[in-house]
Amino acid sequence: MSSLKTNISRRRFLATAGATALSSLLLKGCLGNPPEDNPIISSANATKIKLSPEQIPETSKVRLGYLPIVEAAPLIIAKEKGFFAKYGMDDVEISKQANWGSARDSVKIGTAAGGIDGGQWQMPMPYLISEGIITDNLKIPMYVLLQLNTQGNAIAIADKHKNKGISLKIDKAKAFFEKTKSEGAKFKAAYTFPKVNQDFWIRYWLAANGVDPDTDIELLTVPAAQTVANMKTGTMDAFSTGDPWPYRIVKDKIGFIPALTAEIWKAHPEEYFAMRADWADKYPKATKSLLKAIMEAQQWCDNFDNRKELVQILATQNYFGVDPEILTNPMMGKYDMGDGRMIDDKSMAPLYWKDSKGNVSYPYQSHDLWFITESVRWGFLPKESLVTAKDWIKRVNREDIWREAAKEAGFTDIPTSTSRGIEEFFDGTKFDPENPQAYLDGLKIKKA
Repeated sequence: MSSLKTNISRRRFLATAGATALSSLLLKGCLGNPPEDNPIISSANATKIKLSPEQIPETSKVRLGYLPIVEAAPLIIAKEKGFFAKYGMDDVEISKQANWGSARDSVKIGTAAGGIDGGQWQMPMPYLISEGIITDNLKIPMYVLLQLNTQGNAIAIADKHKNKGISLKIDKAKAFFEKTKSEGAKFKAAYTFPKVNQDFWIRYWLAANGVDPDTDIELLTVPAAQTVANMKTGTMDAFSTGDPWPYRIVKDKIGFIPALTAEIWKAHPEEYFAMRADWADKYPKATKSLLKAIMEAQQWCDNFDNRKELVQILATQNYFGVDPEILTNPMMGKYDMGDGRMIDDKSMAPLYWKDSKGNVSYPYQSHDLWFITESVRWGFLPKESLVTAKDWIKRVNREDIWREAAKEAGFTDIPTSTSRGIEEFFDGTKFDPENPQAYLDGLKIKKA
């Protein structure tokens, strides 16, 4: 995979990374589909169990990084509700990261130098870190072990563009963006870290509406802490953001939400739990103990009877440091879109264990393939990446460890395939993981 590294300009990377380092990255979120048959897990703390000798972890100590956004909920709940301790991981530190750049740098140095062993990631960051693409050519092999949630973002637009036909499917979109460009005010859309989830969602939405995100608008990397201010001053027209911040943008009457990513791609993959491979290889039983605890926490989170308590835990200064009101409605699937549209539908709420398409927690390899294919689409990875993608995925995606952990814990909802099958987007485009090239060939706007 050495050819991958030449595809990214060091100068451009340093510029975007510098901007990202300023961010507190509070603008990523998750949405999802609450299952009809959620297991009811008590809100009381988990009781520590007697482990068999072959399941006792080699170490009880680990440091996991997280960002203060709803994708982190399973990690926080596993700590707060005693699920880590239940499976013998008594000394788990949940370390808040300032932004994705900080998380990347922290896992690069590892705990020996005061960093982290793994934690929460946007995709395909574990792949880029494994190949040294975003770590100054230093390869840090990573294992993708678990998906934290499905769905996750919304597209936020500044209020000055309200009532101009900007919605999920934009009427005469090309003309609108060409008009802003001709008037000397090129439409500016932002995300908090380049070439990952947030970037992909806004690119897909624009391209599906006939707008080339690389030529028709200006894409920016903007620290999350500055997004509200930028909306207010008019220096930014749009943002790819997530729970709980769309509510804040709408509540402050500075923007509206034309589309939830749940509408763009139903039950789409969002963020993941991944560890340094050297840690997981050294402590295989501890790795499975972490997965068991997070899986059980995901089930707890998916019980809507626990959502009130979940909000109270996340909102504290120890974790998110926000008013619980900012989290409450999105956690229950209630969205004021700011343009007259109201959503009150639990199928749009964060989902952590099951959705309408499969098991949320299980890291489907077909989803990793989409992220790699989309990276090729926009020129983030070279075309030959598709040729070696499946081998690359097998090295990084350790769904086999997930399966072992789930079986040992007695969970029965274990997928029978590493593929979730054909995926369909709001514009009718389909991604068949058996033929990613056909997906690329069918896209009208692309660099590949």
